[in-house]
Amino acid sequence: DNLRILDVAHERGVQFVPCTGRSLRGLPQQLISHPCVRYAVCSGGALVFDLRSGEVVHREPIEKDVVRALYDDVRDQRITFDLTTDEGVVASSDRWPVYYEAALDDATRAMVISQRTRFEGPTAELIERSARIYRVNVLYVDDAGRQAVWDAVDARPELCRTSSIPVNVEITSVRATKGTALTWLCGRLGIPVAETVAFGDSSNDLAMIEAAGDGVAMGNSSPEVKAAADHVAPPCDEAGVARYLEPMLRG
Repeated sequence: DNLRILDVAHERGVQFVPCTGRSLRGLPQQLISHPCVRYAVCSGGALVFDLRSGEVVHREPIEKDVVRALYDDVRDQRITFDLTTDEGVVASSDRWPVYYEAALDDATRAMVISQRTRFEGPTAELIERSARIYRVNVLYVDDAGRQAVWDAVDARPELCRTSSIPVNVEITSVRATKGTALTWLCGRLGIPVAETVAFGDSSNDLAMIEAAGDGVAMGNSSPEVKAAADHVAPPCDEAGVARYLEPMLRG
């Protein structure tokens, strides 16, 4: 049903933009290849891709000195410290065992690992080898790890943190959120932000829902997302996006 409503959007001249904390590699091929999908916002808003040309049209990296200092503050915790770079999402071998210790269901664990390239070396070396770093993703094993990461991020006003699953922290530049990416892309396309509809269900969607003309929380959203939204759609597993857009696009 969601794919069918994208066909209707294409017929009506409406663009659909996937906005994800994942890398481009993590997007479904059915979405990337759909004619109404030209742009994709990835890495929580740090990267915007033109899917037709394959180019990165907007980027907001984190200063490397900030990444170094952040890692120094949390390196003793049982966490991952994945880096989104120009080469994709890269994870060092010294942190790799944490993927199997974090409280993930099997499907989520397999999805996360499939999207990462393993670097055979320590995280400190990976940081130095990376020309640009757009996002840091942390999976934590215990509350101590989570709190240490939260405190280290919150102590740096140049960073922001969100989450999309219960045991992760997604860290980007404060200039890189799904909301800032939505606003930037609207400016590029000459589309008023007031004419956008944004759907989300977790905290990494909050900035986008607040920025959009119509911010829509999915029925399975967390309470904070529903509180920030203008409307609530049916849950994701009930094709909530299609059910919300159908009367709007066919009206």
